[in-house]
Amino acid sequence: MTTTAENQKKAAEPLVRLTDAGKNYGSVIALADVSLEVSGGEVTCVLGDNGAGKSTLIKIIAGLHGPSTGTYEVDGAPVHFSSPRDALERGIATVYQDLAVVPLMPVWRNFFLGNEKRKGPRMDIAFMKKTCKRELLDMGIDLRDVDQPIGTLSGGERQCVAIARAVHFGAKVLILDEPTAALGVKQAGVVLKYIIQARERGLGVIFITHNPHHAYPVGDRFLLLNRGKSIGYYAKEQVTLEELTGLMAGGSELAQLSHELESAGGAAAEAAQELEDDVSELGISRQPPTPGGS
Repeated sequence: MTTTAENQKKAAEPLVRLTDAGKNYGSVIALADVSLEVSGGEVTCVLGDNGAGKSTLIKIIAGLHGPSTGTYEVDGAPVHFSSPRDALERGIATVYQDLAVVPLMPVWRNFFLGNEKRKGPRMDIAFMKKTCKRELLDMGIDLRDVDQPIGTLSGGERQCVAIARAVHFGAKVLILDEPTAALGVKQAGVVLKYIIQARERGLGVIFITHNPHHAYPVGDRFLLLNRGKSIGYYAKEQVTLEELTGLMAGGSELAQLSHELESAGGAAAEAAQELEDDVSELGISRQPPTPGGS
């Protein structure tokens, strides 16, 4: 029987914690010494350009691969997942960019795909339709008809169906893989609204993105990756949007490029001056405080 103190300690533990996690594929170091925490009712944003290590980090947390180094804890206890199914059983669900939906199937059918509710030998279609409609309404998604093919929905709406499905099937931690990458401004805003809804329902959300303008409004913590290494881990009060954008842009790399253009002279030197102006405008020269998540 657990005591009140034990329950309080468990509640204070992050839902997910990685400490100095790394992943090697043979001699290739895909990820090195990365730490993050995700608590309930909190959004942790993982930012980085292509090749930064975001996909490798997703695979570790989702249970597809174990870390080569470091530790992985769920609810304060070390875990060693052998498959994404193991992670799902512990309440860690991943919504990938391609969503894994069947475009010609109805919304309700996609919602229960692989987890169909049965009444005897037949599927309980009435129950699944009613449940799907209710769960989507709880997330603020009011569809006219859950019988419509999911392929007729907008990209943002499809993302939100996938989020609601994960929540319904017991997700405590939601990993969102670039959910706004292929969306326009309006649809990206729709997805960000549902990320906030998930946070308000007490879920821990890991929001993978390369866009600081999408991350900053909804994020509580920000982990920045570059070439498989952490270049910063900040609580929201420790970093501004301008500083976050500057870190993403890569201040030292842009400064080196500006120097090379300037030395070439002519039109290249003019381009260097414009680049320096952009660097100044982004605030890249102003470094945020020492990284820390607390």
